[in-house]
Amino acid sequence: MNVEAITLTHIRVPFVRPFRNSNGEVTEKEAVLVQVASGGLVGTGEASPMTGSFYSDETPSSVWKFLVERLVPAVLASGAGSAAEVNRVLARTGGSPCARAGIETAFWDLEARAGGRPLWEQLGGTRIPVESGLSVGIEKGIPQLIDTIERHLAEGYRRVKVAVRPGWDVGPLGEIRQRFGDIPLSVDAGGSYSRGDLTHLRSFDAFELTMIEQPLPPGDLKAHAELQAGIRTPVCLDESVGDLPTLRRALRGKCCRIVNIAIQRVGGLAVARAMHEACAAAAIPVWAGTMPELGIGAAQALHLSTLPGFTYPTDVASSARWFVDDIIAPMIEVRNGVVTLPAGTGNCYEVSENAVARYRTARRVFTPRARRSTV
Repeated sequence: MNVEAITLTHIRVPFVRPFRNSNGEVTEKEAVLVQVASGGLVGTGEASPMTGSFYSDETPSSVWKFLVERLVPAVLASGAGSAAEVNRVLARTGGSPCARAGIETAFWDLEARAGGRPLWEQLGGTRIPVESGLSVGIEKGIPQLIDTIERHLAEGYRRVKVAVRPGWDVGPLGEIRQRFGDIPLSVDAGGSYSRGDLTHLRSFDAFELTMIEQPLPPGDLKAHAELQAGIRTPVCLDESVGDLPTLRRALRGKCCRIVNIAIQRVGGLAVARAMHEACAAAAIPVWAGTMPELGIGAAQALHLSTLPGFTYPTDVASSARWFVDDIIAPMIEVRNGVVTLPAGTGNCYEVSENAVARYRTARRVFTPRARRSTV
């Protein structure tokens, strides 16, 4: 495919309620929409870090800068016209996984549209529809936490995951079990515990959790292995496994029994699929995480979740669960605990140009000849 233009659009969409986890609070979701035009088709990706470096050192401004100054010019200069060719460029460039995910997934979407098939088929997936799990952040108090879970369980989510941190864990978990019984329950610690908390973390076995996600700092694989060896509950690695070599080290070291694969964290769909295959070879189940993303990023996580190793519900929820609006049509909906991808090609969800115009804060168009023009 001959690329005619790459358009970057910076977007801000308000959250329905402030998003809180173990690292802080934000009120708006920022993302960069990446659109690649070729032969009358447009492929769309999303570069989607959280404001305030919630999950990594990346921020919306750093991702925008990296795309503008490095990645888009490099891709255009290379003449890359496929996802495979783009990945070779990105391997040389390195840097910013979210930025790489934004441009790489746009080429996957474009290729699937050109081939007249949905992205899940392009990836080799089969498991449709996709089960969805409810994720709940840090609430102001236990009554508010119980109320949030109760309201959203009516939509049929297949799992409840709650954020925990030191001082906000055993009490809330006990109340959840008392109120909701044996509902599938997991926790996400966001790396907020330390080696000194290992004995405390082992007490989580009492709550019969599906998993403890990222309990310890991302770089400490040895501590995760020690915890997993001494706890019945499966440890799930998230931020610890940002690339394929690190994932392989974690699997060899028996650091976990479950892996979260997030497209934004690992830098695109090709790496995500390779990580799925590495986990399958090690008999380690996986699931698709989000930060959360807006509709394009969320849709791509749904397509990824159709691969056979994704045996746990994804974090992708209804658009209205998180945002006052979304940039896709139709919006994502969870019904009876699952998301059924609409018929179509590529992402299967179309970009709502009206919504993009409403929430746009900046836009740049790059062409192979001019390399950059500002709108």
